[in-house]
Amino acid sequence: MIPPPMKSPLKRHPANPILTARDVPYPATLIFNAGVCKFEGRYACVFRNDFGRWGDTKFDGTNLGLAFSNDGVKWKVEAKPCMDVDKARAMLQPLIPFRDAHKEIKRVYDPRLTVLDGRVYMCFAVDTLHGLCGGIAVTEDFEHFEAITLTEPDNRNMVLFPDKVGGDYVRLDRPMPVYSHGKDRFDTWISRSPDLVHWGQSRCIVGVEDLVYANDKIGPGAPPIKTKHGWLTTLHAVDRDDSRGKNGWEKKWAKRYHAGLALLDLHDPSKVIAVAGEPLLTPEAPYETGEGATPETDGFRNHVIFPGGMVLEDDGMVKVYYGSADTTECLATAHVDELVAFCLANK
Repeated sequence: MIPPPMKSPLKRHPANPILTARDVPYPATLIFNAGVCKFEGRYACVFRNDFGRWGDTKFDGTNLGLAFSNDGVKWKVEAKPCMDVDKARAMLQPLIPFRDAHKEIKRVYDPRLTVLDGRVYMCFAVDTLHGLCGGIAVTEDFEHFEAITLTEPDNRNMVLFPDKVGGDYVRLDRPMPVYSHGKDRFDTWISRSPDLVHWGQSRCIVGVEDLVYANDKIGPGAPPIKTKHGWLTTLHAVDRDDSRGKNGWEKKWAKRYHAGLALLDLHDPSKVIAVAGEPLLTPEAPYETGEGATPETDGFRNHVIFPGGMVLEDDGMVKVYYGSADTTECLATAHVDELVAFCLANK
């Protein structure tokens, strides 16, 4: 007899959502898809802020906000963003010396944070005049950022491993091969680099067909954490149902985003040990389905969970930070052994 699927051990924090636009001391509308890490004794959060008129999809702009916390739950947002479009243009200009960054760079968003060798590396998406690219920058103070690399279009959702593997840096990402598959059929890839600049040995490690709860696209979530069983990494997994109709601010939003989970080999993370066959987290709470994303009305894009940060504590507890309804930032927790067991039991 086949045992029933193991239930996800993740528990939503009772304080959810833990970060909203109301916590931000400058113009803010949607606070989501944050990168979170633990650095120099406190938690750091770099979040995406799309700001404009509530309910209007034509936003005034996007910046990256910065918040700190002593417990990972209660956050104090800094007085100004740590990255706006002008700062992003200045940061990226050295990587595009023959282009005018003021014209080329449209916005930077969706940060992911990895602590590596005592510094914080931020992966991010950047819209350019010639396509959507992924970038990596490094900082020690969250004020001064040095850009290291920028991919060719189209690529995004890049996350960097917190340790070298076999002497190489390793990243996961989600290329967007529209020509090959048609619209929205994207998978999770892995690449290696000797210096964070030159990347290669790229290969697909998890495809949409590997998850029964995805039929549209999948990709990395938060940067992986290291366990004795392997690299534990979250995924975002999307199923599409065109009958959903209007589902948020847009005329039609047919997608639903889940959080998935995978376990990769410690010595060769291109080898997949297990991919959980059940979602780690699926939109159920009102602030995830959009019904309670804010007191005013539905969320921007309802039925969305997007994991962007994962912190492994000394006692084995794991904090998983995720954007909900593309509107607020939330937290769920579980013990690392429970997460590994869930991944292996449902593969």
